[in-house]
Amino acid sequence: MLNRLKQQPDAAEPVSFFEFWPGWLFYTPIVAYWIALGVRYRDFGMPTAANPLISTGGLCGESKSSILDMAGPYARRFIAPYVILDTDRDDLARAEAALDAAGITGPVVVKPDIGCNGTGVKLARTRAVLGDVLAEFPRGVRLALQRLITWEHEAGLFYIRHADEPRGRITSVTYKDVPVLLGDGTSTVSELLERDPRTRLLPHIYRPRLVDRLQDILPKGGRLPLVFTGNHCKGSVFRNGINDITPELTDVLDRIMRDFPEFHFGRVDVKFRSVEALRQGKDFEIIEINGVGSEATHIWDARTTLREAYATQFHHYGEAFRIGAENRRKGWKSTTLPAGIRLWLEQRRLLRSYPLND
Repeated sequence: MLNRLKQQPDAAEPVSFFEFWPGWLFYTPIVAYWIALGVRYRDFGMPTAANPLISTGGLCGESKSSILDMAGPYARRFIAPYVILDTDRDDLARAEAALDAAGITGPVVVKPDIGCNGTGVKLARTRAVLGDVLAEFPRGVRLALQRLITWEHEAGLFYIRHADEPRGRITSVTYKDVPVLLGDGTSTVSELLERDPRTRLLPHIYRPRLVDRLQDILPKGGRLPLVFTGNHCKGSVFRNGINDITPELTDVLDRIMRDFPEFHFGRVDVKFRSVEALRQGKDFEIIEINGVGSEATHIWDARTTLREAYATQFHHYGEAFRIGAENRRKGWKSTTLPAGIRLWLEQRRLLRSYPLND
């Protein structure tokens, strides 16, 4: 069976009927809406001006570390420390030197500096494992090595602030639960996967990472996390946490995001100690910050209807166009279509080169 952090009752179905539609099918209406807005605003790349100091506004091909590097002194206090490494030769020695100089000890998360959906994200609990992880990446790739945040729980907080607004707001909270198999002392991992109502529907997501353990028998009460990265398409279970948006959390996040120059639209991924602490704006650390290419990921809660999902998507992309237009009036420019396509193609090339994520 699976064990998950529970804050709401389970959905009637383990997977919504559209949750794992092919991307082309789910996103076709959204692309059509984007095109319609592009015609209206006379600029199909208008949202890229919503965060004008980030490449493409964070739509694609942006450097994750360059966004975090923009943090002012207040925001920096909330970001889990990290270093950058360009793969080449003597990767482990150079990584160890950088980590030691930054005072980062213990496990680190290795992730591509350009990427999406958790592709290539790996956990290195020891320096020896770190060497093996670095060797899995192609040469000439920039990686971020970030201190592992030990708090168990993860959330995505969507933040919007219009160009003429002194304060921003949180429009979405998504809890990201890592599914965990609980052993019974007699069943194999394969049998446990087949028995669970969710994992048996999604063998292509869970089984490839467990290919060497499918015949293992977990001891009674033993726990086997099925994924590491908090990404829906990689197997994490998403839940809508909209009821946990509080003035206290909004105030703290708004102060953090206003410490990033000209940031107006995107999702902040965090790990936190408890829901109670998060509601108070306490005890959380930032993993990464995503721009206009990010989603309000609560739409992947199995309780969300298709109509609600599209309404959420249309609202958020509409806001991105409006903020981009506001910034254009202030003199900022959007990314041109040729430049955007070039960066998108480069990102796709890099994604194909990364190893399977943990």
